[in-house]
Amino acid sequence: MACRISELVIDAADPDLLATFWSKVLGYVELGREADGSIEIGPPDAGFGGPQPTLVLSPSSDPRAGKTRLHIDVNATDRDQDAELERLLALGARPADVGQTGDESWHVLADPEGNEFCLLRARLRPA
Repeated sequence: MACRISELVIDAADPDLLATFWSKVLGYVELGREADGSIEIGPPDAGFGGPQPTLVLSPSSDPRAGKTRLHIDVNATDRDQDAELERLLALGARPADVGQTGDESWHVLADPEGNEFCLLRARLRPA
């Protein structure tokens, strides 16, 4: 037996802002809200426990210290990398510098709260 990632929890100063951003990036929908202000988003046809992990945006006022130790990689499913980069930037992502050389085949970006993620080159089939 093995484990499978079911959800990723991201601390957020503004869970609504990040839920909106990541829902647009991933084509996710809001699945639920908790009394503590956490918002869970996930695939519209599967939700929690489906083939893709859900994201839980959990409210936190703790300041972020340095580069995140874990980041998300995303791949376009219906366009090339350049077109997807334009889309992500229009949604509120911004370029991030984590020491890359400029020769990488991926783009390092940050979400509206500064969490780094990478846009990889390969196009994947939709899930």
